[in-house]
Amino acid sequence: MKTYTKESLIAALHDIKNLGWIPNARPGNVGGVGNTLEDLLGIQENNLPIPNAAEWELKCQRVGTTSLTTLFHMEPSPRALKFVPNVFLPKYGWSHELAGINYSINEMSFRQTINALERSDRGFMVVVDKINRKVLISFDADKVDIRHTEWLETVKNRAGLGELNPQPYWGFDDLYHKAGTKLLNTFYVQAEVMKDGDKEFFHYNRILILRGFSIDNFVTALIEGNVLVDFDARSGHNHGTKFRLRQNARPKLYSDILEVV
Repeated sequence: MKTYTKESLIAALHDIKNLGWIPNARPGNVGGVGNTLEDLLGIQENNLPIPNAAEWELKCQRVGTTSLTTLFHMEPSPRALKFVPNVFLPKYGWSHELAGINYSINEMSFRQTINALERSDRGFMVVVDKINRKVLISFDADKVDIRHTEWLETVKNRAGLGELNPQPYWGFDDLYHKAGTKLLNTFYVQAEVMKDGDKEFFHYNRILILRGFSIDNFVTALIEGNVLVDFDARSGHNHGTKFRLRQNARPKLYSDILEVV
């Protein structure tokens, strides 16, 4: 495997940019854009061979992608309540789509990907409280879509139709410490994609060096809907609460952005 200094990695990425359109080395693989770049660099997946590699990572993404990427897992406070399995599922959950098929007839689900711009169809929303430095989850029964009227009636019986009490939350400081261990300094490469029949080609045409994860930028990304909160639990298993990112928004999380030209 090749090894790089930071400067030689920048030079190698610049050379790859100048190659123009490059065939996908891993057709049929969702991660082909990153795998192809790693192949061109001669490095192993998720293993950046440079000095201080523990402080850096290489991220490659398609231009214009609408998919979300998981930043980190973090359950809300108050932690002692184990809010998702002990409150959301029993009081606000709904019948799992595979209840009585893959799971018991009583299997419940609480799966929501929510943001701070608008409420979900079940009335949930992310709220950023800058004064108290918290990110909270809010519920408004009046914003539940008419499709879920029957479910809302069960919520009325189980929990009432008021605001969540207590409201689950994450403190800004806790988010900073968690995210700071996950969002390293990053060589961020964007690739345009071209299709020719059933063949796919990439042009790695934008290279950014991202440094200095910023909690202020993270909070702004939450407010703007670029960072979302994803709940994924069922009665038998809580898959974990995730903070997820609109992929092309990654540079917005850093205080120092340098474009390699």
